[in-house]
Amino acid sequence: MILAAGRGNRMRPLTDATPKPLLKVGGKPLLFWHLQKLAEAGFGTVTINHAHLGSQIEAAAGDGSRWNLRVRYSAEEEALETAGGIRNALPLIGGPAFAVVNADVYCDYDYAGLASAVDRLAKTQALAHLVLVDNPPHNPEGDFCLEAGLVRPAGRLRLTFSGLGAYRADLFRPLVRGEKHALAPLLRSQLDDSKVTGEHYRGLWTDVGTPARLAELDARLQTGART
Repeated sequence: MILAAGRGNRMRPLTDATPKPLLKVGGKPLLFWHLQKLAEAGFGTVTINHAHLGSQIEAAAGDGSRWNLRVRYSAEEEALETAGGIRNALPLIGGPAFAVVNADVYCDYDYAGLASAVDRLAKTQALAHLVLVDNPPHNPEGDFCLEAGLVRPAGRLRLTFSGLGAYRADLFRPLVRGEKHALAPLLRSQLDDSKVTGEHYRGLWTDVGTPARLAELDARLQTGART
């Protein structure tokens, strides 16, 4: 699943007429980078949720055939936040475990890692696997800690959640479908039971949350400086 329903208020005025996932870096929309990487990793079906200017997203990505994907859409009248959007889309996603990617990040992470995480979750009791990165300047305190492959609420190594992860559908089923639900509290409720695994990715990663970061990333990709 690709999460693409955010309004992108910090990106205004760029997002007044264009949804954030369709803003371009390196010559193509952010959304297209994810679709390409998912296809290369062997994923076959991708569900995209949207709210703000969602018709533009559907028109741009279409049925996904240009990437040899099957793309489905989960339309939200009002953005349901991360966990709410995932819960709303479960009937379209199908399967016991799946990968989720934030549309508004860019990274060099190999999405084959997400495919492997999905396979592991389908065979274990874990409920989620998170890709964590070094803390960027805009999130210096991080989000979670990582110890021996498990995500913890506290510890020595505090890292930032990258927006890339794999989840079991069972994590979201208790939520009320169609209502707003944040992801972080849901994940934190499982940390003490060792139900969330993680990995530390040290390569290129950008949360494209402001016009300045968008411009910086675009310049970097245009010059080929991707590491």
